[in-house]
Amino acid sequence: MRLIIASVGRFRDGPERTLFDSYRRRIRWDVELREVEAKGRRARAETIRREADLLASRIPAGAHVIALDGSGKALSSERFARHLGDMRDSGRREVVFLIGGAEGLSSRLVSDADLVLAFGAATWPHLLVRAMLIEQIFRAQEILAGHPYHRGGKGG
Repeated sequence: MRLIIASVGRFRDGPERTLFDSYRRRIRWDVELREVEAKGRRARAETIRREADLLASRIPAGAHVIALDGSGKALSSERFARHLGDMRDSGRREVVFLIGGAEGLSSRLVSDADLVLAFGAATWPHLLVRAMLIEQIFRAQEILAGHPYHRGGKGG
């Protein structure tokens, strides 16, 4: 199974990238980061539309799409792992995670997603969301393998 993280914005050198890369190296699934950037100043609605078009162009046909949005479900790590395990076990070839930019994801991408996932009620910087997501993917891998890594308290 290939996991694709399609995200608005570009990583630069810094702690978020270091953390992302650290977890990415430990994941056995194929993980690909597809960054998009809508250059130029635009009105808010136009920015959201342009970013949505760019993100949508990074979604392979037939992929299972998970949009990260504050309106989504806050899954425990175990439920998230089960979801990825179900995708793997059903023979799903690709799972795409969508992360919006400063203006968020378009309502079209959110409504078209197979799952809308939230990392709580707070608003998070998109580069930090990448790091949080890749850690949860690593954690899911370890949960599915029966490793005790995920046992750490109420956060799971």
